[in-house]
Amino acid sequence: MPPLVWSIVVAGGSGQRFGQLKQFAPLAGQPVVDWSVAACRPFSDGIVLVVPAGADLETTHGADVVVEGGPSRSDSVRHGLAAVPTAADVIVVHDAARPLASPDLFRAVIDAVTTEGAGAAIPGMPVSDTIKSVDDTGRVTATLDRSTLVAVQTPQAFGAELLRRAHTGGPVATDDAALVEALGATVRVVPGDPRNLKVTTQADLRTAALLLELGD
Repeated sequence: MPPLVWSIVVAGGSGQRFGQLKQFAPLAGQPVVDWSVAACRPFSDGIVLVVPAGADLETTHGADVVVEGGPSRSDSVRHGLAAVPTAADVIVVHDAARPLASPDLFRAVIDAVTTEGAGAAIPGMPVSDTIKSVDDTGRVTATLDRSTLVAVQTPQAFGAELLRRAHTGGPVATDDAALVEALGATVRVVPGDPRNLKVTTQADLRTAALLLELGD
């Protein structure tokens, strides 16, 4: 029997840098979040969409369940986890702000968990810029070896029990893989996709629209 896969699409952000709720901004005729939910659909037995507190819970955007998020991203994921059936074997967490995630990314992260034995799998892109660590005064404290660094994307896939355990106690992190790492579990990095941009600014939204227009 194939593993039961559920996805959580995190759309609970406030859009401060974007100037509005970017996840609901129009992109090629439909909200950004609709593209992200649709990207999950072929690989999901069910999808939970997490929206900002006070948002319309009746508009599903293609998801099976819609729930309100919390004050942090990690809180929002936990709200989504509570709506995922306990029978799920694999849980995929995807940011609504990444509407162009490819089928290959979903296959790669899910396969790494279901067939390769990873506790979690995340897409990563090589870092091309020089990265420096600085203190709170702006003084450089170290230059990091970029050959060992990756910029992480979503979708991220997890063994369901492991992800639930990683969220026990209410920890906070910028992505769920960091919580799994804290447990000492294996997190596998698969090749990311340069097209899988994160819509953070209005310019990103225009770029996403252009990429959709150009297609493959």
